[in-house]
Amino acid sequence: MNRQNYIFTSESVSEGHPDKVCDRISDAVLDAFLTEDPEARVACETFATTDRVVIGGEVRGPGSVIRNVEEIARACVRDIGYEQEGFHWANIKVDSYLHAQSAHIAQGVDAGGQKEEGAGDQGIMFGYAVQETPELMPAPIHYAHAILKRLAEVRKSGKEPSLRPDAKSQLSLKYENGVPVGVTSLVLSTQHESEKQSSADIRAIVEPYIREVLPADWITDETEWWVNPTGTFVIGGPDGDAGLTGRKIIVDTYGGAAPHGGGAFSGKDPTKVDRSAAYAARYLAKNVVAAGMAKRCLIQLSYAIGVSKPLSVYVDTFGSGELDDSEIEKAVTKIMDLSPRGIREKLKLNRPIFQRTAAYGHFGRPPEADGGFSWEATDLVDDLKRA
Repeated sequence: MNRQNYIFTSESVSEGHPDKVCDRISDAVLDAFLTEDPEARVACETFATTDRVVIGGEVRGPGSVIRNVEEIARACVRDIGYEQEGFHWANIKVDSYLHAQSAHIAQGVDAGGQKEEGAGDQGIMFGYAVQETPELMPAPIHYAHAILKRLAEVRKSGKEPSLRPDAKSQLSLKYENGVPVGVTSLVLSTQHESEKQSSADIRAIVEPYIREVLPADWITDETEWWVNPTGTFVIGGPDGDAGLTGRKIIVDTYGGAAPHGGGAFSGKDPTKVDRSAAYAARYLAKNVVAAGMAKRCLIQLSYAIGVSKPLSVYVDTFGSGELDDSEIEKAVTKIMDLSPRGIREKLKLNRPIFQRTAAYGHFGRPPEADGGFSWEATDLVDDLKRA
């Protein structure tokens, strides 16, 4: 019997968090390569600290992109909003160490002769969906993202000019009978303009926006508020704490409500199943729940480097399924080709759509007209029912 009454917590970080700055730059480099060559190979990592951004990794694509990496990095930092002493888009030093992809990795991935395109690495990937929100996402991470996204909007619009880019949120939600019913505690730490601003001052700024995005009856007199609990938070971003691509994988996915295979997403082209197969697993899990086959669905996929087909497909509906989990396993493998090429072609991933995923989660966002977040569509419902 699954536990029905409990408190569960998830956290999110803003686009100005040091790690997210790095994710953004890595995905911007990826998008630049895919714009010039949809078949480009990219594994790009970024490190950021005071006045310095370092970019490295393996690529196969147009040399013109490599020559523009510094400009790409500055544009990301500028859009995020860093114009502070210690980290200013115009003054940071950008070092690029991108180099050619390993021929030994390429031989495992490339198709040729009788060989199909293989996975870019071994690994396990998970997808998850649950009927807690209209987006079929776990509520704690969904609303933790929503808070920070709203604060970024009012900061960048000029409505709240004293807010700065670096921020973190954390929500603890109370569940009754398996359904989220309220916020027991809320943590919000946000970088701000002046040392003269107290925690109470910052709460006065952010509270209306937090209440705006949360369900109206979730905040009560018993809800604990922790806004900038350490006090002053003026020194932020990579000047306050170094950043690195791929360190926020739980923030990127389900906030700890579901397993994670361990592979990061940002900076990786879609031949890397760490990214593409995680998207495919979410796509299938979401469609299973949208089809009414289960209230919750977890899907695990596994791959071997150079091998085109998944080694295993596992489905768990936590006892909420309308039919046996093994039958759902058969259905999802019947309706979708889960080879790396099959995933890329079905979800149309060879497009410059990844920079926008770098903050506020890779899942739970509406599909976009140009193909962004294609894995969030629920266009497999009829196919699943027939299967």
